Amino acid sequence: MTQPTATELARRALITALRWGGFVSAAIAVIGGVIGWFVAEWSGVWGALIGSGVGFVFLGFTAVSILLGFKISGGSLVSGAFFGVVLGGWLLKFALFLVVAFAINDSTVVDEKVAFVSLIAAVIGALTSDVLAINRARIPVVDMLG
Repeated sequence: MTQPTATELARRALITALRWGGFVSAAIAVIGGVIGWFVAEWSGVWGALIGSGVGFVFLGFTAVSILLGFKISGGSLVSGAFFGVVLGGWLLKFALFLVVAFAINDSTVVDEKVAFVSLIAAVIGALTSDVLAINRARIPVVDMLG
């Protein structure tokens, strides 16, 4: 039985990070929705849902762009195609953030403070899930050939 390559281990770790990030974002949506209800009623619930949703979408864009970059570049991390896909994902994520930020800026449907706190919690949760997934993946620094 052959050992998985470092690229395969990294792919598995990113999928695990996506899965854990989804669980964390869902938990933040539920907990934030309950807290948001007590703070600002329905606008607080919508703020928590939007904040945690945007946090998960950001996590997803990063992981999916890296996975897509792996696939397009044939697993080469030094390929221009890999960097192009990842950079394009980051630029798309930034544009999406600006659109969402301006859309909820003066909205009466969404409580901005609850959305902000939920977004920050989702980002911290996503970063934590990334770190734990990568740390537990035991990806070798050098991939031995032969």
